[in-house]
Amino acid sequence: MSENQDDTGGIDPEEMSLDELRREIRGIDREIVELIARRTYVADTIAQVKDQQGLPTTDEDQEQRVMDRAGENAKQFDVDANLVKAIFRLLIELNKVEQRQNR
Repeated sequence: MSENQDDTGGIDPEEMSLDELRREIRGIDREIVELIARRTYVADTIAQVKDQQGLPTTDEDQEQRVMDRAGENAKQFDVDANLVKAIFRLLIELNKVEQRQNR
């Protein structure tokens, strides 16, 4: 946590310059990409397990649970649920394409 954040992670824009705020965004962007990479790695591992067990690539019930969880998390952090769900839908679809290509 940077020195300009309170203990909940909120940023006080009056205490930060534009350059500092942009640096904060760059760090957040890097963290987002790192999390996408981690998620993709785990999804790839799941695909391998599905393949070994002869399971189908698509699990609509699991996809719905992921989407529901994404919406709940969006509400918890006061972020637009439609935006968050769209991002997760994209992640899921990209993972499925990759799984199909690797089978």
